[in-house]
Amino acid sequence: MTALPKHLINSPSCSHAPENGTVASARPRCARPTPGAASGGCAFDGAQVVLYPVADAAHLVHGPIGCTALNWNNRGSKSDYGDFHRLGFTTDLQEIDIVMGGEAKLMQAARELVARYTPKALFLYNTCVGAMIGDDLAHVAKQLGQELGIPVIPVDSPGFVGSKNYGNKLAGEALLQHVIGTGEPAHTTATDICLIGEYNIAGELEAIEPLLRESGIRLLSRLTGNASFQELTWAHRARASMVVCSQALIKLAEQMHERYGIPFFEGSFYGFGATAAALRTFGTLLGDASVQEQIEATIARHEAATREALAPYLPALAGKRVFLYSGGVKSWSMVAQLEELGMEVIGTSTRKSTEADIARIRQQFEGTQKILMEKGDGKAILDIIEREGADMLLAGGRNLYTAIKGKIPFVDVNQERLFAYAGYTGQVELARRLHATLTSPVWDLAKTAPCWEVRS
Repeated sequence: MTALPKHLINSPSCSHAPENGTVASARPRCARPTPGAASGGCAFDGAQVVLYPVADAAHLVHGPIGCTALNWNNRGSKSDYGDFHRLGFTTDLQEIDIVMGGEAKLMQAARELVARYTPKALFLYNTCVGAMIGDDLAHVAKQLGQELGIPVIPVDSPGFVGSKNYGNKLAGEALLQHVIGTGEPAHTTATDICLIGEYNIAGELEAIEPLLRESGIRLLSRLTGNASFQELTWAHRARASMVVCSQALIKLAEQMHERYGIPFFEGSFYGFGATAAALRTFGTLLGDASVQEQIEATIARHEAATREALAPYLPALAGKRVFLYSGGVKSWSMVAQLEELGMEVIGTSTRKSTEADIARIRQQFEGTQKILMEKGDGKAILDIIEREGADMLLAGGRNLYTAIKGKIPFVDVNQERLFAYAGYTGQVELARRLHATLTSPVWDLAKTAPCWEVRS
């Protein structure tokens, strides 16, 4: 593989960056995977998280079949442009390839894939094995691009180079170096924007895009949820951008600002306040008075309708105590979203949060003794829930069985979830799911002593 791009680590907005660019820093670095414990969290996995939502492009993994199988379809991104993100393509490197080299096999696999499926573009991912045997992914991609007549993008992301978050950054770098700026839209407007780090989990963009249209804002490019490959190529023509998942792609936003002059901000669409703030910030950055008026009208109209739709659920949710074990942008944005529903958040996780995320959490929790859990296992989570008297756990699917063991109501809010919680309609959907879970009779039944423990 090529040398690691050090500027990705030295991003001033990255919580893992050395202070003032110096090595001697007390700030945490991007962690390298622990041998035997890297599954689901290596740089290769992180690169897939960012790029797989581009569903009209094929994604070919150059490595053992396990690298594809263990990460296949582990996120709920939806797309209107194809289903290649639901398929797994791999070169399935074997022992003989390690001895003889795998570039010929990669070329053959790419030719067969393109001939059979005719994708708009092809992403080639390097894994640990491909990198260790010295296969030149960039050279192969260049040759394939000339031969096949479609964009072929090398993603040099072997798992051993760093954490999942570093893989996010490597994917952003691949987009910046090989995709963004290579195409032009049919036309541009003064209100063109770009969303960065929004992956359309459970179809959340269906709740966001109508708000933008009603506000007179044109979503020119999505990086990368529900994006076509073509729209990635003209993202450089946006007039403003919003970073939704700052931990993943803040560096890409910085570089697009430096290279193309696109102003950006970090925001969220979870909850009334965050959605309104995101729309208003776009209005400010675009500097169009008529757009700002449309934004205020959109906010007023949707907030009124949403409060009416929420009314049946709020009495059952009011005062319920919740522990939120998520990460990234949700670690602070969902706190506000739950509080807007009248619930009390007793604590949240900071394990995948940037320093800006943590600052927002502290501001949200100011004047309280609420919990900021950096990292915890199932036992630690259950201990907090019992000690603090929480009524519910909101976390990812990996903690489903933690909740079952603790016999506590649970709602999945991470990437595997089936329901969209962004925007105004997402607020109603979240309230509906919380209400259904909290009022389910199964929890009373689960806490009942089994018949063999009940004395006659």
